[in-house]
Amino acid sequence: MATTVPLAYQNNTSSSPDWLNKGDNAWQMISATLVGLQSMPGLVILYGSIVKKKWAVNSAFMALYAFAAVILCWVTWAYKMSFGDQLLPFWGKAGPALGQKFLIKQAALPETTQHYHNGDVETAMITPFYPMATMVWFQGVFAAIALILLAGSLLGRMNIKAWMMFVPLWLTFSYTVGAFSLWGGGFLFHWGVMDYSGGYVIHVSSGIAGFTAAYWVGPRSTLDRERFPPNNMLLMLAGAGLLWMGWAGFNGGDPYTANIDSSMAVLNTNICAATSLLVWTWLDVIFFGKPSVIGAVQGMITGLVCITPGAGLVQGWAAIVMGILSGSVPWFTMMIVHKKWTLIQKIDDTLGVFHTHAVAGLLGGILTGIFAQPELCALFLPVTNSRGAVYGGSGGVQVLKQIVGGCFIIGWNVVVTSIICVVIGFVIPLRMSEEQLKIGDDAVHGEEAYALWGDGEKYDSTKHDPYSDDTTHPKVSSGATQVV
Repeated sequence: MATTVPLAYQNNTSSSPDWLNKGDNAWQMISATLVGLQSMPGLVILYGSIVKKKWAVNSAFMALYAFAAVILCWVTWAYKMSFGDQLLPFWGKAGPALGQKFLIKQAALPETTQHYHNGDVETAMITPFYPMATMVWFQGVFAAIALILLAGSLLGRMNIKAWMMFVPLWLTFSYTVGAFSLWGGGFLFHWGVMDYSGGYVIHVSSGIAGFTAAYWVGPRSTLDRERFPPNNMLLMLAGAGLLWMGWAGFNGGDPYTANIDSSMAVLNTNICAATSLLVWTWLDVIFFGKPSVIGAVQGMITGLVCITPGAGLVQGWAAIVMGILSGSVPWFTMMIVHKKWTLIQKIDDTLGVFHTHAVAGLLGGILTGIFAQPELCALFLPVTNSRGAVYGGSGGVQVLKQIVGGCFIIGWNVVVTSIICVVIGFVIPLRMSEEQLKIGDDAVHGEEAYALWGDGEKYDSTKHDPYSDDTTHPKVSSGATQVV
């Protein structure tokens, strides 16, 4: 008996070509939007709330500016450097992703065809069932959040004009290299290094680059390093919540389709994050006697970061193991090693991005090489018969591949980020002036987040004069924060 396909499901119009899968396209655009919401407003709120009051506006604006600047650079030249035709084994050819002929055709990553040594095709080119416009937007929000995460190392002292120069330069010369090498069909992609959703491309790179840039920019003021309380803990949690829930798109969108592996990735993401948050909190209680809300957020982030390179490649029990380790290893490096290693203390990493992203990302990459399940690998990876070490076979070699891949990302970011900072330093100071460091947002932007005394304490006439809030205000009208 013949069946009739309802008109709404017939792909026979110019706007619905035969290759378009509406479900995949919808999920991919939703995933992209979820990742975008992690940055704007997620990290904008988180950064603006977790810092000292006098840096709330500046910190939020660094994230907002980076998001906008990356998107424009991405479509103008950086997308094709990350996912276009090969220029070098680690870099694609620059070019715009703006014309309708390019954007409405079926998405394809041209360098992702995997070949055997004899030249036969092992895995076909990645060609998702939606248009290039969807792919460009999805990958663009990943690039944007990488820069915003990096900014967490530099809050409270980087010259905003230097940051404006840094964003497009780092995107062009650092991010695109990692993205092409691991995702776009570069040498690490074809070698079989596993990075499901950006443990290396985004988190290790932003953590290492942020730590490196923090060295070149220099530290916050002595007063800020000694006392840097959050100005709004509840808003900080709101930003953290957007970050956590948005990770469903971060990891769930990377199979490039709404398939069974996507579901696995989303579930594992939440398992690992929850486990990591609890472990970090337990460690705070055991060693410091109190559960820390900021610590819980840090544990949440390390769990999300750790599972990212293996979200759709490991089983649920492995996600719990990874959560236990992501809640303890970065806690140990941040709370113990950092406080005892004088060399690390000299570098002022404002939000500890080195620990929460570089350490957790590298940890996740290595653990993925241990726990990646063969059947799940077959659903996603270009290299057939890939597996983690616990499954025997080539698994032991996989751990080595993961370490080499991580070392490449680390080395590239240390060198390139240093060069970028030195070059910018010749043009404009990387660090704010001492006056700006003393005053804060009002000096840098002519704006303040809100009028509270000091670091949020109640007004006390015995210690607060009309111009007191720890940050020293100019006694003349200034921008939107006029003295009344």
